[in-house]
Amino acid sequence: MSQILAARFLTFAAAETTKERLLNNGFVEEDIAAFYVNPSGQHARFPVGGDQYADPQARPAGIGAAGGVAMGAVAGVLVASILSLVIFHSVLILAVAIAVGAYVGSLAGAMFATRGGGRRATVTPLHAPHEREAGVLLAVHVSSALKPSAAEVLRSAHGTDIEEATGLWQDGHWADFDPTRLVTPLDDFHTELETQRVAALNRA
Repeated sequence: MSQILAARFLTFAAAETTKERLLNNGFVEEDIAAFYVNPSGQHARFPVGGDQYADPQARPAGIGAAGGVAMGAVAGVLVASILSLVIFHSVLILAVAIAVGAYVGSLAGAMFATRGGGRRATVTPLHAPHEREAGVLLAVHVSSALKPSAAEVLRSAHGTDIEEATGLWQDGHWADFDPTRLVTPLDDFHTELETQRVAALNRA
């Protein structure tokens, strides 16, 4: 597997300018690739479109609906019992109230589940892996020695979401690139530069 650094740019022009800077810093054409990444959910990974077989937010809907039916039916029984015994004295009211309660409960349960009800909101750390945003991705095939230089060029060119990855680099392209894979931010390369500087001084 190859070491790869990549950064996101708003336009191909910005990516091409950065590519020229990389070429001027000792990189070769076949180790640099620029391509557009579609927005999340628009990568057509399935015949019907989309990135996943099912919407993650829709998966809990069935469970929520089932739970809502049960809770709605119980509520319907309670309400119907009071109405039928105290006011209407009718068994029909009991059946209707149970049906209505179950229906309303199923809708409420499904909506509660798909909106993330009952789950705590999570805060993502600034440098934690995160979903890939749309834009022009400039990827660079690097070695351990060239990694700090590539990172410095990408940052100085104002590339965003600079990431490091391992993958298959073939014929000048990131052959196994997966647009749905989380972005792993690049570690602070200044630390690596300092480590290399100290190692060089120790060897001298």
